[in-house]
Amino acid sequence: MKPIWIADDDQSIRFVLEKALAREDLPVRSFTNPRDVLAALEDDEPQVLVSDIRMPGGSGIDLLGKVKERFPGLPVIIMTAYSDLDSAVSAFQGGAFEYLPKPFDLTKAIELIRRAVDESVREDVADERLQQMPEMLGQAPAMQDVFRAIGRLSQSNVTVLITGESGAGKELVAHALHKHSPRANGPFVAINTAAIPKDLLESELFGHERGAFTGAQTMRRGRFEQADGGTLFLDEIGDMPFDLQTRLLRVLSDGQFYRVGGHHPLKANVRVIAATHQNLEERVRQGAFREDLFHRLNVIRLRLPALRERREDVPTLARFFLQKSARELGVEAKRISDAALARLVAFDFPGNVRQLENICHWLTVMAPAQVVEPKDLPPELMHSTPLAGGALGALPSAPVAPVASAVVVPAALGSAPLVPLPVAAAGAPGAVASSDAWSAPGERAVSADWAAPVASAAGVAAAPLSVPVGAAGGQAAGGWLHDLEREAKALLDSGRADVWDHLTRQFEARLIHTALELTRGRRIEAAQKLGIGRNTITRKIQELGMDE
Repeated sequence: MKPIWIADDDQSIRFVLEKALAREDLPVRSFTNPRDVLAALEDDEPQVLVSDIRMPGGSGIDLLGKVKERFPGLPVIIMTAYSDLDSAVSAFQGGAFEYLPKPFDLTKAIELIRRAVDESVREDVADERLQQMPEMLGQAPAMQDVFRAIGRLSQSNVTVLITGESGAGKELVAHALHKHSPRANGPFVAINTAAIPKDLLESELFGHERGAFTGAQTMRRGRFEQADGGTLFLDEIGDMPFDLQTRLLRVLSDGQFYRVGGHHPLKANVRVIAATHQNLEERVRQGAFREDLFHRLNVIRLRLPALRERREDVPTLARFFLQKSARELGVEAKRISDAALARLVAFDFPGNVRQLENICHWLTVMAPAQVVEPKDLPPELMHSTPLAGGALGALPSAPVAPVASAVVVPAALGSAPLVPLPVAAAGAPGAVASSDAWSAPGERAVSADWAAPVASAAGVAAAPLSVPVGAAGGQAAGGWLHDLEREAKALLDSGRADVWDHLTRQFEARLIHTALELTRGRRIEAAQKLGIGRNTITRKIQELGMDE
């Protein structure tokens, strides 16, 4: 991870923050004035910048403006002992992540820096995925209709409502609409209204003033302010609480809103794109969704087809995801036979493109050979019947081309005849729901106690798994689990007294190493994938001697 930069002419402040961040295993670099910060930015970049507002040789507000010109996504926290309104307003208008008045509680200051680091890491991951995504082309007629609509909307700021089943890729369409709009240089801010508790959602959307409620230690900008000049994507809008729908309607009507606890109206120049998997007309009839808000959102509606409605895209998608998973895991890409593809094409995919991506990730880890056959598919696909009449023969069978060529990704956003559409990758693969253990000939079942952590690190299902007994050492989890099993037998036969501790250390080290490889060394993300805390992974790395 890149270091946290601290800019403050007060040596005591620098010393206290340096020591506190070092205890949190966060790298630190300190500066005494803005000039040195700007000079350092020529060769380096911080994960987060924490800057005083008044320093010799320049203002923290001026430094904030210059930093934001070069690194718009960099979180900057402004500190000051002069807690006046003008300073706070200037900081937030300049794009500061937060405003930290002195004297501050050290624990809360570190929590704030941690929150900024997490935000920065998420932005880094999104940027990497966006850069790695190729230009794409959807072959199914249903997706061509979507591409044409996106092309026609490319120079418009009109409100759009995206509908479609879960996993179809609605956020990716929103990204494409933003990227090809006049607001492309502005921020794209997304919020899932169904994933945030009702009591917090209002503050997340509109922000809050200091002291507005218990725990509101500082003023916080909401998503509308963060998206000023850009696009705000409201996912799962059908689940928004009824009383908040009223506030949202007012913002859409006149562009004005109040922070929680605020008394002065704020304006935000924001384009709203909403999405839902629900039938909003039915929600209106049930009295769960405001009719006037529905009509305000439903200016242009884009419906994303389910994957079962565009089966001809499944082979290309499957090959793309197998290559993508192989790159992420650092292994050779699996190939898939026509018979296995026929079963994929016949499957209805209730989880849509996201489910197909998860299955391809699962196959990359668990398939025993380099060519995936029908018997290697996960249990939920074993009962699908290939389409009659040799339908697969008419589907595209060429391998995925290099980065610049045409393939379909989640929601099949791509370069239509009207407009090329680079899009971001889907979110991290989730678990493939399955409760049935399976075992192909020549395999030995491994208990879930051993398999679940491996599955968690790789982002696949934690149900009982099978690992090929005769698999080569390089075949993902199977190889090193088999080696570990052989070593366990040898140690048990030798009568060694510390077998448990010895093997546990090896197992934990391998799990952490695998997770860190997947996250390119980012410990916070690796801990999240493993289901442990950031302090736990740091302690384990030190105990296992992995940071030497």
